[in-house]
Amino acid sequence: MNEQNSLVLLTGATGYVGGRLLPLLERRQSLRVRCMARCPENIAPRVAEGTEIVRGDVLDAGSLASALENVDTAYYLIHSMGAPGAFEQQDRDAAKNFAQAARNAGVKRIIYLGGLGDDDENLSTHLRSRHEVGELLRDSGCQVIEFRASIVIGSGSLSFELVRALVQRLPVMICPKWVSVQTQPIAIEDLLQYLVEVLDWDGTQSRIFEIGGPDQVSYGEIMGEYAKQRNLRRWFISVPVLTPRLSSLWLGLVTPVYARVGRKLVDSLRNPTVVKNTSASDEFTVRPRNLAEAIKRAMANEDSDFADTRWSDALSSSRGVMTWGGTRFGNRIVDSRSVTVSATPENAFQPIRRIGGKQGWYYADFLWTIRGWIDLVCGGVGRRRARRDPENVQVGEVLDWWRVEDYQPDRRLRLTAEMKVPGRAWLEFDVQPCEAGSTIRQTAIFDPVGVLGLAYWYGIYPLHAMVFRGMLRRIAEAAEKCHRDCMTN
Repeated sequence: MNEQNSLVLLTGATGYVGGRLLPLLERRQSLRVRCMARCPENIAPRVAEGTEIVRGDVLDAGSLASALENVDTAYYLIHSMGAPGAFEQQDRDAAKNFAQAARNAGVKRIIYLGGLGDDDENLSTHLRSRHEVGELLRDSGCQVIEFRASIVIGSGSLSFELVRALVQRLPVMICPKWVSVQTQPIAIEDLLQYLVEVLDWDGTQSRIFEIGGPDQVSYGEIMGEYAKQRNLRRWFISVPVLTPRLSSLWLGLVTPVYARVGRKLVDSLRNPTVVKNTSASDEFTVRPRNLAEAIKRAMANEDSDFADTRWSDALSSSRGVMTWGGTRFGNRIVDSRSVTVSATPENAFQPIRRIGGKQGWYYADFLWTIRGWIDLVCGGVGRRRARRDPENVQVGEVLDWWRVEDYQPDRRLRLTAEMKVPGRAWLEFDVQPCEAGSTIRQTAIFDPVGVLGLAYWYGIYPLHAMVFRGMLRRIAEAAEKCHRDCMTN
């Protein structure tokens, strides 16, 4: 493809693969990037300067013409597996709409990520729908490059989260028949390399490329490798029962995969997903890493403060994930709330950068004091450290029993807890401009350790929720006051 000033449209940029692909595309200097999203404000903080954002919805055919205008190459990274109802029909309608709009706009190439699976077998509805979408896109008359992949190994991916949560939580696993089905996993880095390298591929015909790592393994072997690298002793007991519905409910109890997605996922696991056509290795320079290396890299990212993107970031998969006391990603629990104020981002952020020390925590300070004394009695740092400067914040300094992990003036403050807790905890404040002024988002993150960690979180959650709601409300009031003061001066 002649890349000079070429315009590429990326759909699914709020999802797991799209979210990681976006910065790779933005780094190609001669490439212009446009992102299509149903809610542009959700992706605005993630894009680089110069990346265009347009509003569009593949289920709304009328919204696609402007999104595809002057586009040379379009990435189609959309699926409806997390949607309620008949997701196959939604996938079908979306593909038809996009194919028609791409043909009308004169798009030269569509790059689509589908799923492995033999068409001669009795494919699950999910895999059958993935293949059908590829066919509908080819009906557009545009050149379509379809990559078919099995499970993706990477921190935050749906498949990896499932494996991680099962192995971490269950010393003894009752394994249904699908655990022995063969698959050919691929590391997220290798998948992304294919998706970027295809921009330079000079073929002119539509093609289907099957891609995967060098290892053909069962899901049980994947879990075994993860347990080995985590130094966990696990026992697997195979049973010939557990229907897809019962399996999905079981997964919903012990993993972040809620029952609706779980049923569709487990139904797909009955089909072997291995590479039978190796032509991709002849056409591209990608040499995928083996399973052990893929898991090692995923674990390294998993142990950092946040994975780059997560499957559950996608709007389509987030509906219905909420549980009482926060959203659970594997063992991680995330509790987030936001408020909109009429203040500018600078004024909205002022109360946030002043938090802690003599200023306090804006709500129920006596509870924070009690918590500090408890921490001190337990051998922790307590609240005795205060803060260095009442106005200015620097990465690495302390705010009471927190330490500043990330600080971006007028935008973000992330604190990591140094108090005694059965796990790891963060508190983040993020400010984004909006039409009404600014949106302030407060997010508490907790990685519990074992049953004690979960008991701690859920035991204090009612009090926790009250304090954080009150804190955000008072911060919003302080931001509005700061804005009024600036307007009158």
